[in-house]
Amino acid sequence: MTDRSLPTPAPAPADPLPSGVDGPTADAWTALGGPAALLDRVSFHGPDAVLPSRLPVRRLARATVAACSLAAAELAALRSGGPVPAVRVDQGAVATAFVSERHLRIDGRAPVSFAPLSGFWQTADGWLRTHANYPHHRDRLLTALGLPADTGPDRLSAVLREQPAAVVQERAYAAGALAVAVAPARELVLPLVELRTADAAAPRPLAPAELPAAGIRVLDLTRVIAGPVATRTLALLGADVLRVDSPNLPEAEDAHADTGFGKRSTRLDLAGPADRAAFEDLLATADVVVTAYRPGALDAYGLAADELLARRPGLVVVELNAWGWTGPWSGRRGFDSLVQAGCGIAAVEAGAGGRPGVLPAQALDHGTGYLIAAGVLRALTDQRTGRPGSRHLRYSLAGTASWLLQGIAPTADPHVLPNDEPYDPARWITDTATSDYGRLQHARPPLGYAGAPTDWSRPPGRWGTDAPVWR
Repeated sequence: MTDRSLPTPAPAPADPLPSGVDGPTADAWTALGGPAALLDRVSFHGPDAVLPSRLPVRRLARATVAACSLAAAELAALRSGGPVPAVRVDQGAVATAFVSERHLRIDGRAPVSFAPLSGFWQTADGWLRTHANYPHHRDRLLTALGLPADTGPDRLSAVLREQPAAVVQERAYAAGALAVAVAPARELVLPLVELRTADAAAPRPLAPAELPAAGIRVLDLTRVIAGPVATRTLALLGADVLRVDSPNLPEAEDAHADTGFGKRSTRLDLAGPADRAAFEDLLATADVVVTAYRPGALDAYGLAADELLARRPGLVVVELNAWGWTGPWSGRRGFDSLVQAGCGIAAVEAGAGGRPGVLPAQALDHGTGYLIAAGVLRALTDQRTGRPGSRHLRYSLAGTASWLLQGIAPTADPHVLPNDEPYDPARWITDTATSDYGRLQHARPPLGYAGAPTDWSRPPGRWGTDAPVWR
């Protein structure tokens, strides 16, 4: 990354006619290796006045869902023997799904998205963004700053105002905490996805099925939003998704209540012989492994991508990190909010008073999640249409940020009038009366191909309480 500042983009005008090929959708589809001939099957409808921001977030969001919908349609055609169905994406459904965590209600209660010590803080020379939602991250942040465990927002604010942002950032990093100095808009040179074929192994045959991912077994080693959104989408499409977490690492139950739809969840200590044996049994018949831990964090357990591919020819392995796969920050922890701060998005979206701004959604998380699901679906199709072999896909939140900042044109056809249909998210909200968490009000899935499922087959179960077996 370089520090060359970019001008603040203007709001995106209306997009081309739905019958035309949408540029961002074509970019995503091409990056995933999709055949260009299928792009004319994609169209959009619904309100334009969604996800308002200086950057073209609406166009990113609908393009990622469109690419995922088209990948699902392509695999559905392979499973059914019919033509690839049309893809028609509703922008209102996309906007609602991109803030699914905000629409979630658990027995009428709205979850809290950010903890008191998470947010923007003024420093001696600028601004800092912290992430302290998990107790261990909060404790590490306070330890790095030499503050007691009962420190509140006022005391933290006073301390940070006396220190340079970059100094706090590096102290936090050294302590395993999460704090990033807010950077100016910068030029990023990061790919949207890195894709390689590792061998020529023949894939497992798939029987005809109504849902494109039916019978596919997915090991989900992800947390928070991006990875869980990806695997939630694969579960919607029929995959048997089993999330595996360490019993020593806490998870927010509210987060799992949002992203656990359609999946099952278990806890295994990979350092323990019995749990490791259970995990190896799962891996032996898995089709897909999705990981979202820091690079190298799983290597000690033999779960580096190259090791997985060597042990399981034909596997699809997906890796996700925050900051990209090369450079001095590639091994750092990160979340969507921190990447927005560190890549310059917060500066572009800043308010009139200079306070850093945010996107109208955790768009890097959600967008990357749909791109991951799309990449898995495309890999499954490719493996069975003359291009066999294991697949290795790598994504990063910073790569998606790079696309948003520089890869999506802020202008489109000036002759097309915007769709002024009003946006009411209630149209895309539904209730699940009974779940292990109680009554859930939640966003519907936004996939828009003909025949796509309109809801998940099961609500989320309690995090970590399922048996470590395939269905």
